[in-house]
Amino acid sequence: MGVGPASANRAVPAPAVAWNGSWALLGGLCSVPAVIVAFSDPTLGVALAVGVLPAAATGVLPRRRDRSACLVVGAAIGAGLVLGAALATHAVAAVVTIFLLCLGAAVLAGRLAVGRLLMVLAVPMVGAGLSFSDVGTAVEVAGVLVLGSAYGWLVALAWPAHDGPEPVRPRPQPSEVLLGYGVRLGLAGAVCAGVGFALDLDHKGWATAACLLVMRPTPELTRLRGAGRAGAVTVGALAAMLLAATDPPPAVVAVAICAALTGLAGTRASRWYVTGGFTTFLVILLLALTSPGTGPSRFGERVLETLLGVGVALVFGVLVPSLRQPHVPAEPGATGTAPP
Repeated sequence: MGVGPASANRAVPAPAVAWNGSWALLGGLCSVPAVIVAFSDPTLGVALAVGVLPAAATGVLPRRRDRSACLVVGAAIGAGLVLGAALATHAVAAVVTIFLLCLGAAVLAGRLAVGRLLMVLAVPMVGAGLSFSDVGTAVEVAGVLVLGSAYGWLVALAWPAHDGPEPVRPRPQPSEVLLGYGVRLGLAGAVCAGVGFALDLDHKGWATAACLLVMRPTPELTRLRGAGRAGAVTVGALAAMLLAATDPPPAVVAVAICAALTGLAGTRASRWYVTGGFTTFLVILLLALTSPGTGPSRFGERVLETLLGVGVALVFGVLVPSLRQPHVPAEPGATGTAPP
């Protein structure tokens, strides 16, 4: 049976869980410094592994000049964390700033590429930064992220330039659509931040970050990302808790670091949102190694706050848009419902 032009040009959806061996190799190579350090200091090794997460998540782009994108990603994450940490002791300012940043980034996304970077990454990291107890610690983490991204960029340059598919660019959205989405995104982030402060959670920004990382302009994508993040975070946090409970020797921690970064990089093109599981594994493992015996509480905190963030994202990203859609009544005498 032949394939006609229409079917030949039809976009093929990504597999639910995709695997790219070349990108997995990048993740493995990115883990080398952290693995080496882990044999003498497991906690520092995991911290260094967190630093190369942006590089492992970016992958190997076809053109060498584009591979510096991981530097931009690492800097955006670091800057977001530092700004969030600066707001962490000012509840009202933090809630208002989250709303304004979400609104501004969404509107800017329709005009400049940097707007999309702000909307999908930098602003969620501002939310995550609310979990820091002091700005100095956030600056240290940001520095590790920048250095890790630079190392990952150098590693990625070892790959030869190659042909690859053009990056999928989102269709331009009307300004009124982006404005409406920005308001909903801002309200969702502000609600999560407000709940974190009201309940005085240990990590006030986890729910906010989860919400802003999950929510997207289309309800379908928000639902998919919400389910994926909830499942992946639960699995990642559980694995970290169980590993920390065994008081693992340095060699085991080193293997876990390599496996997590390799898995994250190798599966980054998956349609399901699985990267959150690998990042959560490293973050919870780092917290559990830093404060022994806290693994179960960190697991419960991470999962519950993620579910809170996902739930708020579903309300503002799926429920609210469905309520705003006009109802089309059926024609008189019709037996069925009117088409959407």
